[in-house]
Amino acid sequence: MANIITRRSILGAGAALAAGGNALAQSAVQVASGVAAPNLPIESGATLRMLRPVRFVAPDEEVFRANCARFTQQTGVQVRVDFVGWEDINQQTAVTANTGAGPDVIVGFGDAPHIYAGKLVELSDIAEYLGRKYGGWMFAADKLGKRHGSNNWIGLPFGGTAGPLVWRKSAVNQVGFQTPPNDLPGFLDLCRKLRQAGKPAGFALGNAVGDGNGFANWLMWSHGASITDEAGGVAVNSPQTLAALNYLKELYPTFVDGGTISWGDISNNQAYAANNCWLTSNGVSLYFALKNDPATRPIADDTEHSFLPFGAAPSWPSAPLTLNAMLFRHSRFPNAAKALLAFLMEQPQYEPWLNANLGYWAQPLNAYRDAGVWGSDPKIAIFRDTMNNRFWNGYKGPISEASGQANAEYVLVQMFASVAAGQATPEAAMREAERRARRIFRR
Repeated sequence: MANIITRRSILGAGAALAAGGNALAQSAVQVASGVAAPNLPIESGATLRMLRPVRFVAPDEEVFRANCARFTQQTGVQVRVDFVGWEDINQQTAVTANTGAGPDVIVGFGDAPHIYAGKLVELSDIAEYLGRKYGGWMFAADKLGKRHGSNNWIGLPFGGTAGPLVWRKSAVNQVGFQTPPNDLPGFLDLCRKLRQAGKPAGFALGNAVGDGNGFANWLMWSHGASITDEAGGVAVNSPQTLAALNYLKELYPTFVDGGTISWGDISNNQAYAANNCWLTSNGVSLYFALKNDPATRPIADDTEHSFLPFGAAPSWPSAPLTLNAMLFRHSRFPNAAKALLAFLMEQPQYEPWLNANLGYWAQPLNAYRDAGVWGSDPKIAIFRDTMNNRFWNGYKGPISEASGQANAEYVLVQMFASVAAGQATPEAAMREAERRARRIFRR
């Protein structure tokens, strides 16, 4: 059916932007002059293999491949890029790290470099160069790129995606709201009224890399709860976590029929496009998929984006799902790999790629806040500063192997899901999450 969205066909439109984003507003990106690039003599006979997650937005892959081909034209270094499923990238990264063989570079998700820090080549030379030239790194990029407690870059963030509220204006207005409330009681009231009107909300509570973890984290952080404290000690057993679990216990009955316990990263897209769900959270891909399909264009016209309720948080309680590049020590051509990564972040390559993604991946460097894409559609402006969000997986503690493991094992997602499914009381679910967290964090 035309209005059922799949990951591999999430965006059929936007291909015209693959040629360089000519359809967008003219660039206003300001680049510092006179910034010397690091000296990276490329090794004789160098060839490179890169692994990265499959695109959600079709031109992402097209422009990325074209940029790598341009690097080959300029340097003679052959580059092979393999795109793999989101659910597979963590497993393949682990295999590469543990065997010491495979791709030279993996563009994984956010905290992956912190899990495999001992297996990686430091990237401080190119990261510091790019920061000086392009206005500095945004908060989440700096946090995810540097090893905790140091200025040593072990990852090179390429961009992040956020999951704000995506909602049907007609439905929200119908039940008496101009926009979704920014307070938790008001948001619960909205969801109850949407349910009564036959136009329910829905949020993933399955083991979904982006949506499941994002929703669980929002529940925690909007109630002032966190899995760890500032020192990295386990803090999940708290009155704040209990409040979040009890809030979900009231919120979950307002969700779509059949519940969302098994929802993956694509499930809410499909439900929203099929008029089964009228409020959810998602990246910009859903909006553009709807906008560029004549069958679903009316849904896109009725769609708005806004922040999830802050609750007790001082700012939007959302951690960007970030593409973060790693260079492995087993690479025979580390200089060539660094040169490729820096090349891909330079304006002639990066801005067309950013524009082609239509706001799905938001920039990690401040200069690109003025890229053409951000003036192309007012409905995507909310995504522009995604990488300045002040939350991260494992918040409030250090980003580490343990925080990455807790996220990969869905400790918080499964805690909330067990309460939503009626399999555990909030108290029992919290104790089980604490037990699992202590095994992981060992503190």
